[in-house]
Amino acid sequence: MKRRTFAAGTIATATGLAIDSTCRGRWMQTLASELRANASGSVRKDRVLVVVQLSGGNDGLNTVIPHRNELYRKARPKLGVPSSDVIEIADGLGLHPSLKSLEGILSDGRMSIVQGVGYESPNRSHFESMDIWQSCRHKKDRAPSGWLGRWISENGESERPDSLGVHVGSESVPLAFLERGVQVPSVASLEQMRLKAKLDRESPSGVGGESESSSMKAETSVGTDGDDTDPGLLSFVETSTNAAIAASMRLESTLAQSETPTGFPASRIGEKLQVISRLILAAVTTQIYYVTLDGFDTHANQSAAHEALLRQWSEAVAAFTSRMKEAGQHDRVLMMTFSEFGRRVAENASLGTDHGAAAPMFFAGPELPNLLVGDHPSLSDLDDGDLKFGIDFRAVYAAVIEDWLGTSSFKSLAGDYRQSALGLNLFQKRS
Repeated sequence: MKRRTFAAGTIATATGLAIDSTCRGRWMQTLASELRANASGSVRKDRVLVVVQLSGGNDGLNTVIPHRNELYRKARPKLGVPSSDVIEIADGLGLHPSLKSLEGILSDGRMSIVQGVGYESPNRSHFESMDIWQSCRHKKDRAPSGWLGRWISENGESERPDSLGVHVGSESVPLAFLERGVQVPSVASLEQMRLKAKLDRESPSGVGGESESSSMKAETSVGTDGDDTDPGLLSFVETSTNAAIAASMRLESTLAQSETPTGFPASRIGEKLQVISRLILAAVTTQIYYVTLDGFDTHANQSAAHEALLRQWSEAVAAFTSRMKEAGQHDRVLMMTFSEFGRRVAENASLGTDHGAAAPMFFAGPELPNLLVGDHPSLSDLDDGDLKFGIDFRAVYAAVIEDWLGTSSFKSLAGDYRQSALGLNLFQKRS
C-alpha cells in the first residue's frame, strides 16, 4: 500500500466515523475494512466470475492423470487411463482423453489447474463437505451464510441495476449465495417469481385467506409463531423478496431481447452457460454466476459415466470461452470449477471409486500465467487411502477475491488467507 493511499483512506475513514459516532462498536471494524479495501487495490467492477460446481465428487486422479506413475497403475488396474490415450500437459501428467475440447484453451494459455486442493480433516459426506466449500466453515451455523453471499453483502451497491449474483439452474440457490439481506435470483425460477408477484398484486390479505406475500413471510420466519413474528423481520423479508422479483424480471426481459448464440452443446451445463453468455453480452452488471453439473458420485462402472460427464463439462467450457473470445470479453470473464472432494486412489470391486479428499480445481478464460499450480499429490504418502491436500481451497478463493475481483477477502472467507493466496500466483501477468 502506498503511503499517500494509506493517509487518504485513514482521513476519509476518520471523517466518516466522526459523522456516525453514534454507531457503537463499529468504528474499529469500519477502519479495518477500509484499510483492507485500500490494501487490496481497486475494486474491479468490470470483472465477472462464473462458478461451476461438479456435484458428487469428481475423480481428480482420472481427470489430471499421473499416467506414468506405477503406483497409479497398481491402484487402478482396470480404471487407469492408458498413457497412449491421455492429453499430455506436463512430464508424466495428462488430461483425460474426453477433455480434448480444452486443447484450444490450453494452447492459448487461458487455463490453469490448481492441484491437490482440499482442507484439513476432510469430511467424506457429500452434504457436509459441500457445506464446508460453500460456507468456508467446518461447523454448520444456525444462520446459513456462504462466502459469495458475504461478498455480495460487503460489496453490494444500491445503485446497481442488477443483482451482483445470479444462480442459473433448477436446483435451489446454493448455500454459497446465502446471507442475511442478500437475495440472489435464479434464472430457472423466473416463471415462479412472476406468478408470486402476480398473486401478490391480485390477492389482498384477508380475501380467501393469506396473500402469497404473507405466506412467504410466514415460511421465512422459521421458529416463530404467527402472533410473535417480528414486524421488522416481516418488512425485511417483504422488501428482500420484492427486490429479488424485480431483479428476476429484469433478467427475464434481458434474455428475451438478447440473441441466442450458436455453438453451445445441447447438454445441461451447455444450456446453463449459454444463458450466462447471453446475460454477460447483454451488459448485465452481475459479477458472479453459479451453475451446477451433478452426477459425479461414481461408485460403480465409473469409466463410461465419468467420460461422458467430463466431455459435457469440457465442451461447455470450450464453447463458453470461445463465445467470450469472439465478443472480446474473455479477459474479464473468469470461470472457476470445483468439486466437494475427489475420489479414493484405489478402484473398488464395482469398477468405481469411493469418496476421497483432495482434487484439482480449474480456471479458464483470461490469460493465466501457469498451467499447473501446486504439486500433484503424492501417491505414496496417503491419508487413509486418500490423496493429501497441499492447497487450502480458501487460499484459492482468496486469490480470486483479492486478485481477480479486487476486494478484501477477509469477511467473505471468515478468516485471513491472503498470504497463502499470494504464493499461488494465479493471476499475475506473464513476463
